[in-house]
Amino acid sequence: MRAAVIHAPHDLRIDDIPEQAFGDNDVKVRIGAGGICGSDLHYYHHGGFGTIRIQQPMVLGHEIAGTVIATGSSVTSVRAGDKVAVNPSLPCGVCRYCMEGSANHCLDMRFYGSAMRNPHVNGGFREELVCTPAQAIKLPADVSIEEAAFAEPLAVCLHAARQAGPLLGKRVLVTGTGPIGALLIMVARLAGAREVVATDLLDPPLALARIIGADRTVNMRSDPSGLDEYAANKGTFDVVFEASGSAVALATAIALARPGATIVQVGNNADAAPPVPLNVLVAKEITLRGTFRFHEEFARAVDFIVSRRIDVRPLLTEVVPLADAVRGFELASDRSRAMKVLLAF
Repeated sequence: MRAAVIHAPHDLRIDDIPEQAFGDNDVKVRIGAGGICGSDLHYYHHGGFGTIRIQQPMVLGHEIAGTVIATGSSVTSVRAGDKVAVNPSLPCGVCRYCMEGSANHCLDMRFYGSAMRNPHVNGGFREELVCTPAQAIKLPADVSIEEAAFAEPLAVCLHAARQAGPLLGKRVLVTGTGPIGALLIMVARLAGAREVVATDLLDPPLALARIIGADRTVNMRSDPSGLDEYAANKGTFDVVFEASGSAVALATAIALARPGATIVQVGNNADAAPPVPLNVLVAKEITLRGTFRFHEEFARAVDFIVSRRIDVRPLLTEVVPLADAVRGFELASDRSRAMKVLLAF
């Protein structure tokens, strides 16, 4: 089958790869669409991020959905012809964190399209994929595969919202309005936030942020003092989702958060060393929390997409054929033109 395989920075090829083994408790899915994620772009442009680097060719992709084409004899949850969103997370189920209910911290995790293990775990940018029944979340016939491909990034945002705590009636700041920031805006609005303010360095994603639910947007490049009013009286925001991975954005978040606020660090830039103003963090008793992947939130993300309580369709920029994957990756890298780019298989 054909697959999008990264060999080195800017060396993305459409390779022929062998079929996967298929057993009694497996589900074979013909992949229909896959979203290009920020981590895919890090592999494409830099060969990885932080200390994680590709050591051998690896199939990219973990935001995937498709149609079941075969099931093993023991599988009863789905059958051939069903549309499914595919959860890219495969925890071991037996380590201490899995047993504690924190499977996103599994000690033996196999996550699609990740170079954290060696040999690497190949991803889902391929024509066919074999997964477990638990990973194949059935979709209604009237939900598009393109929409279902948003389940993984939405699950990331739902887990981040869980880290923040209740959002009902809260004033929320989202820094960085890429796909994750945009979905966080929608999640905050759905959760009953009183006000949602969003920032970025580019106007096109901010324009979309207003369409999908932000009450106010600020371009921090063209209007660097645009948030100054929120710093009055020790700060304004109850919750901040820092989705850019910028050290400057985190420092700004601490300045604008009110005493007792929670900042959830969603963006991950392993190459940046944020100068956290600890004196302000301490004096304002701010909670700074990380957020990492998801677990049970994946099925909930599918539910939100199916019900259209979260309508991901405005975020879709273009669906690019697998044969044009390099063009798709270049388009996804241009935030002035693209929010979310999908590959079609």
